[in-house]
Amino acid sequence: MSTNWLKNAVFYEIYPQSFLDTNADGIGDLQGITVKLDYIKGLGCNAIWINPIYDSPFMDAGYDVRDYKKIAPRYGTMADFEHLLEQAHKKDVKLLLDLVPGHTSDTHEWFQQAKTGYPSPYDNRYIFTKCVWDAPPMYRMMCGICERDGNYLVNYFSSQPALNYGFYDVTCPEWQMSSDSDEAWETVEALKDIMRFWLDKGIDGFRVDMADSLVKNDDEKIATAKIWRSVREMMDAQYPDAVLVSEWSHPQRAIVNAGFHADFYLDHQGNGYNALFRKTTADGENLSFFADHAHGDIEEFLAEYLPQYECSRDKGYISFMTNNHDMPRAPFYMSEHMVKLTHAFMMTMPGVPFVYYGDEIGMRYRTDLVSKEGGFSRTGSRTPMQWNREKNMGFSDADEDMLYLPVDKSEGSPTVEDQQGQEGSIYENLKALIALRKANPELMNDSGFEIVYEAPKAYPFAYRRGSFTAFVNPSDDDKAIDYRLDGAEIAYLIGGYEADDNTVTIRSRSFLLVKHG
Repeated sequence: MSTNWLKNAVFYEIYPQSFLDTNADGIGDLQGITVKLDYIKGLGCNAIWINPIYDSPFMDAGYDVRDYKKIAPRYGTMADFEHLLEQAHKKDVKLLLDLVPGHTSDTHEWFQQAKTGYPSPYDNRYIFTKCVWDAPPMYRMMCGICERDGNYLVNYFSSQPALNYGFYDVTCPEWQMSSDSDEAWETVEALKDIMRFWLDKGIDGFRVDMADSLVKNDDEKIATAKIWRSVREMMDAQYPDAVLVSEWSHPQRAIVNAGFHADFYLDHQGNGYNALFRKTTADGENLSFFADHAHGDIEEFLAEYLPQYECSRDKGYISFMTNNHDMPRAPFYMSEHMVKLTHAFMMTMPGVPFVYYGDEIGMRYRTDLVSKEGGFSRTGSRTPMQWNREKNMGFSDADEDMLYLPVDKSEGSPTVEDQQGQEGSIYENLKALIALRKANPELMNDSGFEIVYEAPKAYPFAYRRGSFTAFVNPSDDDKAIDYRLDGAEIAYLIGGYEADDNTVTIRSRSFLLVKHG
């Protein structure tokens, strides 16, 4: 097995529509990513995840795939992609594509044949009820809009018919197929064929969209895990260097049971990630651990995180992300200073971190935009990258009304140009933290994780990574704990601290990392 590269990886997520437009059509493209490879590597990231670039009608920003083996023309050509991959590898940068296994676009050829009512090889590639009058309310489905006498299940949007991986608990045998059926496993083999197409080109793996959603009526994800173990066996045998990263947020199921190499820690209401960064009440009060005027509870995070970390630590990695394309950017919840503290925390925790494009400069979440390509509330996190103060913030030479989304021209909107070389900027802070992490294997995934200090609804939080100890205090008050520095080297500091023989005081809104000899 040759996936050891993953333990040293820091990923950069690129929403291709919004990264860099090189042909002045207002939409980012593959050549734009190629142009910025040195920038990504200069930040310290040695791996990239690109959101879907497949042919699509873009009803869901490309997650509605029309042809898994074709590049969407707006991003360029297959030759452009192959050039990007070649250049990335020359710079020792890995590249993951986004795999969308749960559904296709309703314009996909498979569905176009399946919906006709005439026999086709794809009659069982999707999930149709027995007749048009059969529409059980417990399922999300589209009713009576195609020639075939039946209604079909969809994943979220009406334009995304769900692929048929069967049902773990068959409750309507007249139209539901078992997850062990030949028909269900024909879909699995079709998925493997798509994966081999891209792996044969040399990509380094996939981030898997909605990885837990394949088999229906599978509450414990038993049958879904069986599918991914089969995929992993194929990859281990044929592509041992390639990795699978799941959008699941359940390491026990994703890593231990299903065989993923890493699993995203997502912002789900009430979970540990939410308790750290995005726990808000209905009236807008922020109860996160990392909130300005913080009064959160680290134990809400630890109660979920520790069991998941312990069960998966020898099998794979939990992936903290600064943000992603599906949730509001961090400055919507916290100040720029607090953003820097969260980056320090993430870059000193176990796992494989992911940086969402623009988070390295603190790009803002836009609340003034209408939905674009199925983005809805997510649209405000998908705006063009802000490179400089030139036309369209350096994103595109197109006329402003042609842009995929408008750039953020509000007062104080950040740019790369303004922050590079600026001491104390979000960019320079994150760049230094990534460099520190990569220079010290103990801060990557070689040293475990041990709690030094935590208490209910209290600050600071302190944890040990090998010979390093980190202290983080997002609160408004200085906090002292019993701890002997004993001449430890200060490895990184945001804010301030004081120490005597037996006590360390972490100043308010501060982060301290020390290294013992």
